[in-house]
Amino acid sequence: MSGSLKDRLQADLVAAIRSRNEVQSATLRLALSAVATEEVAGAQSRQLTDDEVLALLNREAKKRREAIAAFTDAGRSDRAAAEQAELDVLTGYLPAPLTPTELAAIIDTAVAEVTASGVAGGKAMGAVMKRITPQVTGRADGAAVAALVRERLG
Repeated sequence: MSGSLKDRLQADLVAAIRSRNEVQSATLRLALSAVATEEVAGAQSRQLTDDEVLALLNREAKKRREAIAAFTDAGRSDRAAAEQAELDVLTGYLPAPLTPTELAAIIDTAVAEVTASGVAGGKAMGAVMKRITPQVTGRADGAAVAALVRERLG
């Protein structure tokens, strides 16, 4: 599978090692290690798709964001800065996040379509989430999206 996200990560790792960029090489090593672990998890090993690698990178980025918050709250600005540097490296491989305006437009469209079809209550929440999840995956926090949908359906 040439040109895959995993191949890009590996090529960028080699370039980071050659340029002696320690933060980037350490971060990419961790990301590739997580990819390798995921590939051998389960009953049999498999090759991850780009979408699966992207989901994994999103999980790693979320871990970094949570660590930044924890270190900042604990007064460890040095560790928070190190986590931020890793997050900056990972962010380069993620799709651009949705702006609040774009997210609101996607949600409003889905809510209008679902309510027009006569679905209400909890089923409406599920139907809206089912429509918007493919559009927002990796580009917006799922909990925040669900809260906005609940508010719109409210």
